[in-house]
Amino acid sequence: MARFTPEFLDELKARLRPSDVIGKHVKLKKRGNAWWGLSPFKPEKTPSFTVDDRRGSYHCFSTQNHGDIITFLIETQGLTFPEAVERLAADAGLALPTESPAEAARAEKAKGLAEASAAAAKFYQAMLHRADGRTAMEYLRGREITDAQIEAFGIGFAPAGRHALKDYLLNKGFTDDVLVEAGLLIKPEDGGATYDRFRNRIMFPILGTRDRVIAFGGRALDPNARAKYLNSPETPLFHKGSVLYNFTNARAAAADDKKPLIVCEGYMDVIALWGAGIKRAVAPLGTALTEDQLALLWRSSDEPVLCFDGDSAGVNAAHRSIDRALPMLKPGKSLNFAFLPEGQDPDDLLRAEGVGAMNDVLEKARPLVDVLWSREIAARELDTPERRAALRSHLRDLVKEIADKDVRGAYGEELSQRLNAQFQPAPKSGGYGQGAAGQGGYGQGGYGQGGANPFRQTGQWGGRPRGAGRNQGFRFAAPARPTPGLKSPSQWVREASLILAAINHPALLERHEAAYFELDLADPGLKALLGEVLSAISTDPALDSAGLKSHLTKTGAAGTLERVTHDPQLGKHRFLRPETEIDEVEQGFRNALAHHLFESTHKQEVARSASQIFTDGDDAWKAAAAAREELINSSKPEEEGDEGDSPKRFTDALERMKQTVEKKFGR
Repeated sequence: MARFTPEFLDELKARLRPSDVIGKHVKLKKRGNAWWGLSPFKPEKTPSFTVDDRRGSYHCFSTQNHGDIITFLIETQGLTFPEAVERLAADAGLALPTESPAEAARAEKAKGLAEASAAAAKFYQAMLHRADGRTAMEYLRGREITDAQIEAFGIGFAPAGRHALKDYLLNKGFTDDVLVEAGLLIKPEDGGATYDRFRNRIMFPILGTRDRVIAFGGRALDPNARAKYLNSPETPLFHKGSVLYNFTNARAAAADDKKPLIVCEGYMDVIALWGAGIKRAVAPLGTALTEDQLALLWRSSDEPVLCFDGDSAGVNAAHRSIDRALPMLKPGKSLNFAFLPEGQDPDDLLRAEGVGAMNDVLEKARPLVDVLWSREIAARELDTPERRAALRSHLRDLVKEIADKDVRGAYGEELSQRLNAQFQPAPKSGGYGQGAAGQGGYGQGGYGQGGANPFRQTGQWGGRPRGAGRNQGFRFAAPARPTPGLKSPSQWVREASLILAAINHPALLERHEAAYFELDLADPGLKALLGEVLSAISTDPALDSAGLKSHLTKTGAAGTLERVTHDPQLGKHRFLRPETEIDEVEQGFRNALAHHLFESTHKQEVARSASQIFTDGDDAWKAAAAAREELINSSKPEEEGDEGDSPKRFTDALERMKQTVEKKFGR
């Protein structure tokens, strides 16, 4: 039978979330930081059973049953202890230890390394309070570190001599080999005598999952030291990328405070925050956060706060954390980012302005998506269609890195909305074609007053419509009163054709992504169907037509899908048929889009422009009416298959409209 060491059991529990294990047997719902459900131990109507992922335990208030995931399987599934461990190990992908002589020897060696590390910690702590440690103590006092902080974190001092720790531990019965393997001594490659790894340094013990010392970090007192901070090397006990400084205590404090964990950059930040009453801080060990450390954080905190200096180095560290975390995001699991004033770390801010200032920084923490967006927007110029297209393409690639389908879809939708908002001009009075930037309407991708625009980022015509320069004297006003009869009787068919084209040919979405995201649909059912289509393709870009339709039948838009795919009027158009080649589909889509924009946007915009040209005199209403009539009669879109130039036709319509009005009213 397998022998389960405490180290193995700790690793097993660290890999599995209690809510995931117990949720297979009890229906759980999230309330605050805990999960609740009906007791598995007795019948009840009101939930009294709670699971706390941060503490790694469950509790039933109706029966007082309490335990961890192993206990749960024993009590509810009738398993023996070994059977429960074996089942959980399989779920965690953790190999079971064997009772071989080699395994027994390994366990004994680990015990010896832990005992040596614990003895070294006591030695360092004693040295801090002796004459040799006076300089170290003065440094700590200068940083306003109290006796309570020194004791809570076991801070010590490594003397400057080469053999102080070595002699002490050898006298305690430890061997050279054990001390070298524990990372406490260095063995020269030339075979010379071993010597102390840490010398003339303030020492910070690093604790493992069982609150035992597994390694050390040392801060040099000599300003000329080659390394300001020095950590223990990798050992059988210590794997730097899997450990966070102060994790066990911070996890308990976060559970008590019902607040997220805080990730700082170093030991002194964690200790300073603890001294100010913020005891839920941890720190990586001199490197950027690793995948293992992120997983460790998320087992205890849904959205830990990463606290960085506000300078370029801190911002770069935040960006590295984003890149590391992005593929690992899960529903409800993300990161927030708090940036300190430039040039200050938490210790500096606390000493200068107090805990209130620190709490303000933490409360203003920004979600990961905000920091990601800010980074990408600031990284490039966005003053041309090609550069905006490059941003859109790069964001799409970033979203594809997210492994979880639901989070990937949510990020795709969020970033698309931000892109559209970023390149939409603010409503304002200005020249025809003059958008937010005042550069012909395209300083930031705008068109007119912000309506849907086929020229923006679809890659069809570049930036601005041809001939727009002739109309820069026209001015917009508030929308004129709608004229009866202008609304197209085939509005639903017109809008549905655009969506059916994408459903039958998902490749069309990639070619005209911006146009689809910017479609302004009047029919609520079609609007909902389009939203489901875009969400599905954002989640799985490789989805084909059959897979897309299968997905849509399971959504709230299934009824609209049925109507769209079986409408006889839509079936008459060749470009809407599933068997049509994509190039022919695209040609039909462009023409259908021009029809839609003419009916829904351009007709209204041009009419508003006309009504504003002539704002004085008794015949203003006649001028506006004549202009509208001329527009409708002379500027209707081409029929299917006509490859006319829509932008140019709209420009020409304006010119003809002006001439008509001038002729009739002598303007």
